[in-house]
Amino acid sequence: MNTQFTEKPTLVNVIAWMTLASGIVNLFWGLGLSLTVLATIIGVVCTPFTILPTILGIFEIIYAAKLMSNPPQTVQPSTTIAILEVVCVLAFNIFSVVVGILALVFYNDVTVRDYFARLNGTLAPAAPVTPVPPVEPTPASEPEPTPVAPEEAAPAEEPPAPEPAPEETPQKPKRSRKVAGK
Repeated sequence: MNTQFTEKPTLVNVIAWMTLASGIVNLFWGLGLSLTVLATIIGVVCTPFTILPTILGIFEIIYAAKLMSNPPQTVQPSTTIAILEVVCVLAFNIFSVVVGILALVFYNDVTVRDYFARLNGTLAPAAPVTPVPPVEPTPASEPEPTPVAPEEAAPAEEPPAPEPAPEETPQKPKRSRKVAGK
């Protein structure tokens, strides 16, 4: 038996137990909400929103059973279930929302990611990593100054000064007529 998978990180066990508890709560919450909504005529239209917790509760219980199994089964971290738990806010199930947010946070933990990677065989064996030296930035070269022509000692003639343009008087803006009565 391979012993590297028998030791689950604590957060994986926490995810499994939270998902199981949320699944049980969602089953009862969804069934109770569906029966309450079906008691009213207007509630029949809202029934699809009440079915989400019930179906999600079934999937949560199945996923939690896979996480708790010994020997562990190959299973991916289910962010979809966690997101659907957060969506249960539409069914006013705050417990499921909290579990979904915590599950999303725990899935991003390094030990949990490594565990799922080892469990699914996607993590390569630890090989020595050779560090790559950082590349030093090369200094940008400054542009060369353009040579300036030496000024002549005395200019022969000065160019004539330009004549000022004639001033134009501004025109009054035209007013539009307003039509009364429309």
